[in-house]
Amino acid sequence: MTLKRKLINIQTPAGQPGFLGRGHIARPVIQVDYTESDPFILLMDDMLDKKDETPVGGPHPHAGFETVSLLLEGEMGDDNHKMKGGDFQMMTAGSGVIHTETIEKKTKMRLLQLWLNLPEKHRWTSPRLQDLSLEHVPQRSANGLQVKVYSGSFAGLTSPVKNHVPVIIADVTMQPGITTVQQIPASYNGFLYVISGSVQVGEDKQLLQQDQVGWLNRYTGTGESDLVLTASETGARFILYAGQPQGDPIVSHGPFIGSTTDDIRRLYHEYNQGKMQHISSVPAEQQFVW
Repeated sequence: MTLKRKLINIQTPAGQPGFLGRGHIARPVIQVDYTESDPFILLMDDMLDKKDETPVGGPHPHAGFETVSLLLEGEMGDDNHKMKGGDFQMMTAGSGVIHTETIEKKTKMRLLQLWLNLPEKHRWTSPRLQDLSLEHVPQRSANGLQVKVYSGSFAGLTSPVKNHVPVIIADVTMQPGITTVQQIPASYNGFLYVISGSVQVGEDKQLLQQDQVGWLNRYTGTGESDLVLTASETGARFILYAGQPQGDPIVSHGPFIGSTTDDIRRLYHEYNQGKMQHISSVPAEQQFVW
């Protein structure tokens, strides 16, 4: 019997003023408890329309998880790790790093930044940085369907990005009225976030519209499941996130993820003692650029 995916939860998260000040709207895409979103901790859709040259942002620590950034529009980052629209970065904070995101000039950008849990056995792994430019993203466009695969394998494409947690991240654009059936592992937890247009999901054709999040049902065990998608009259563009739940409890506080509250105390102590390295100083063998 072929396992079929369908939507079991549709949400429309609202934007709110972001920490970067005027011109920053942040939309919290994940609005379910972590027990339901595992391995995805949070996902922010950051929209910035900065109209002055006052610096915003700055250095900050992370540990115990991975930040996964997909820049939809604009530019960000320094000369060594500059990102432009369509670029992707996965930063494994692991044992702890300091990361700098400073924006000085006038700019307009839109960034999807995910916090992805690390398996407990890899929570304190060595920091790692992976940059995948749009030019090297595996992609295919045919029969009204365009797919870009940033992580994992989907639609016959496989990303070079290395994963501690098996996870699919794909940018899918569908021309008006077309239908496609794609496979994702049945055990993966997953959701679609619609960037533009609308799409009908599953054999029951539940409608998911722009700015909405649709969570998929999932199954236990191995094997594949079918995801049936039909674009509306205006077409559709959405980001698919699907990953293998880890089942490990987490403790979240500020910029840190741990397995216990003692982990969080230790991380703050290490940060305050200056023991966390900057991500730019990660050894060359832990930096990957495609």
